[in-house]
Amino acid sequence: MGTVTCASPSPGGREGLRRVVLGVEYDGTRFHGWQTQQPGVRTVQSDLEAAVSRVADHPVRVHCAGRTDAGVHALEQVIHFDTRALRSERAWVLGTNVNLPPDCCVRWAHAVSPDFHARFSAVARHYRYRILARPTRSALERDRALWVHQTLDLGRMQAAGAALVGEHDFTSFRAVACQAKSPIRQVHYLELVELEGCIELRVGANGFLHHMVRSIVGVLVAVGRGDAPAGWTRELITARDRTLAGVTAPPQGLYFVRADYPPAFGLPQGAVDYLEHHRTFTNDENPG
Repeated sequence: MGTVTCASPSPGGREGLRRVVLGVEYDGTRFHGWQTQQPGVRTVQSDLEAAVSRVADHPVRVHCAGRTDAGVHALEQVIHFDTRALRSERAWVLGTNVNLPPDCCVRWAHAVSPDFHARFSAVARHYRYRILARPTRSALERDRALWVHQTLDLGRMQAAGAALVGEHDFTSFRAVACQAKSPIRQVHYLELVELEGCIELRVGANGFLHHMVRSIVGVLVAVGRGDAPAGWTRELITARDRTLAGVTAPPQGLYFVRADYPPAFGLPQGAVDYLEHHRTFTNDENPG
């Protein structure tokens, strides 16, 4: 971690403010999701705002790349905030971490131009979902993966998942309360692999609808159990009806992996092993 002072140009009309980006990791088990709620309800946003505000010595509002639900984890959530404080990147990292609980930490900090936005500047997002398929439950994975006690047919799941790659209307895979203006999303890749006793879904897209990944997992698990044919995913895409898609998988197996941004912003994001095999995608629209 460098000691460069976070002193990017001030946004127009807001004299003295600088924009700083943080890469954040958290265990979502004991959080009631990302977004700040009523007093006394612990969220990732509220914890981060309290910690960053102490370092800045003034109230700070943070914005994230992708809001996560209660129980969902993040390997590298990206947030930004504006501040009048002049701190080094190292000071933002160490100072914020001192004021955060053990299940949330800042990995890096970087100064950016005022046109950066953690959500709207992202050109792609990546998630993973872990499924533990074995006869007995796990004491160690209870908050880290979905437990399925039946054997799952990985080949059938892979065939079903392949139909979701590309640009589609994902109405059948969105929450009823989803507020996205359009259900159209471009899925750049979707793969399922066996890893450390789990089946892991890895997916990247220009944007995701509310509960989209968890809905996909629910469908693929049904296919893997033999409760539905591998062609069911194609049928659901065509049907555009959420009521036909079945159960939404629980949150504990879901991980926000990272968001991708144009190289011009120079974010010091860490490489995640399997993402090295996928190129960074760009899209002109603002992803949801």
